[in-house]
Amino acid sequence: MKRGLRSRLAKYGDEEFALFLRRGFLKGAGYTDEALDRPIVGILSTASDFNPCHGTAGRLAEKVANGVRLAGGLPFVFPTISIHEAFSFPTSMLLRNLMAMDTEEMLRALPLDSAVLIGGCDKTIPAELMGAISADVPSIVIPVGPMLAGRHEGARLGACTDCRRLWAAFRAGALDEAALNRAHDQLMPTAGTCMVMGTATTMATLAETLGFTLPGAATAPAVSSERMRLAEATGARAVEMAKAGGPRPRELLTKAALRNASVVLQAISGSTNGIVHLAAIAGRAGLSYDLDELDRLGREVPVLVNLRPAGEHFAPDFHAGGGVPALWRRLQGHLDLSARTVGGETLGDVVARWPAYVDEDVIRPLDNPVVAGEAIAVLKGSLAPQGAVIKLAAATPALCQHEGPALVFDSLDDLERRIDDPALDVSPDHVLVLRNAGPVGAPGMPEAGALPIPKKLASKGVKDMVRISDARMSGTAFGTVVLHAAPEAAAGGPLALVRNGDLIRLDSRGRRLDLLVDEAELARRRSQWRPPEKPARGYARLYVDHVTQASQGCDFDFLADVGRSAEGAPQGR
Repeated sequence: MKRGLRSRLAKYGDEEFALFLRRGFLKGAGYTDEALDRPIVGILSTASDFNPCHGTAGRLAEKVANGVRLAGGLPFVFPTISIHEAFSFPTSMLLRNLMAMDTEEMLRALPLDSAVLIGGCDKTIPAELMGAISADVPSIVIPVGPMLAGRHEGARLGACTDCRRLWAAFRAGALDEAALNRAHDQLMPTAGTCMVMGTATTMATLAETLGFTLPGAATAPAVSSERMRLAEATGARAVEMAKAGGPRPRELLTKAALRNASVVLQAISGSTNGIVHLAAIAGRAGLSYDLDELDRLGREVPVLVNLRPAGEHFAPDFHAGGGVPALWRRLQGHLDLSARTVGGETLGDVVARWPAYVDEDVIRPLDNPVVAGEAIAVLKGSLAPQGAVIKLAAATPALCQHEGPALVFDSLDDLERRIDDPALDVSPDHVLVLRNAGPVGAPGMPEAGALPIPKKLASKGVKDMVRISDARMSGTAFGTVVLHAAPEAAAGGPLALVRNGDLIRLDSRGRRLDLLVDEAELARRRSQWRPPEKPARGYARLYVDHVTQASQGCDFDFLADVGRSAEGAPQGR
């Protein structure tokens, strides 16, 4: 196998000429012949002015490059698209697959022997892992890391759980604009990703658990010197991987690794987005992500990490309290500690050498959990034959067993137009239903599942209601919210057939979500249903034509790898 500058040469019909040209251009950039003979490490940078969470990405790339040089390698920084949840119209999830394709194609096209992937905000780490697994180039992840927590009037604030709490109070009239703006200034006090257990912290934690980062890399604060030292160490490790030719992503991503990720997802009360991303990551390796196993593990594994929104603390506290390896030590009876990591160790090796200290309140012992279990549950029933999810750890217990009439919103535009109408016919017992907000319907499955409480009820003190949709919700959000109902309405799923006043039963204990309408009436409604009009052109058309449902990861159907056995061994490689 060709390495370094001799790998992936441009096709001219003369490889030596292609190499001659490549070396010539690099000499023109100031490189010497000696430098050009070293192992090449590509550094994928997501630095972008449109991604404030990645404000330190450029500095991280410099530190990674320094580690590469110190270890005898040659670093090359290259960009891909960079996705930020609040800066992506209509939703960041629409672009995750595009970033994954960008990552995969760059890893295939560029003459690199290994890659360092800098990611963080929500969809970037999943996209990078999807692309790296498809390309199967030795790759190591360095997350940008979480923000520090803000402080306001004696309290610590965290994006974006407190963003949502404060906005709900403002909508309800309990907080005036001046007070909202004072708090607003402290919500995001540094660069970095949301410092609660949102999707970014969830995916960084899962990336470490899957073995794709150095130990501790998921949680070190973005603005800390430790984050920079981890970046340098990551660069050095990437050189070792370049020389050894591995480990490769598909060697790390096994059934055991995925099960470990499910255990940790439950134990951190992680973002429900993590389920969609794990399914997509698994699919790139030809593996299926087992939702039933995730649900079973939720009944066995308690919530141990005491972070908002299910708990009290923040990601920097998680790091100072022992970090992800300390959590593995707590969970070692539930984990396969023989699973490999990109550092050449197993999870068990890391646990054995990790410092013994643990903050007992931040990373709880098994006999004193934050929540006894069932952080995330998978529901099935007549309203979601292929499944739906609910984050029970963030829900109101009294609403988790509920039967009530549906109040239907046909789209995000319909929701925005009517939710605060004083004439809206709604009571606290209603079940708010949002449809046509799934992978195809939106398109892109936005984080709209945590529907706002209607203002006429919020102003009277109502803080939660049962809400059901084919959309997603931010990991920073909370409430009795049923998500990812599949098949989605735009694909002809039962959600498309719900009418105002239909009774819906949520039975979280029984893992059921049912529409209490007889089959004859549903058949009549089904005969009248028509699919929505598709986008006319471009990436949006490609997306709706090929995106899979949430249970399959919302990836493109043509990107799943079908060349693996059920045990995860590559076939014909």
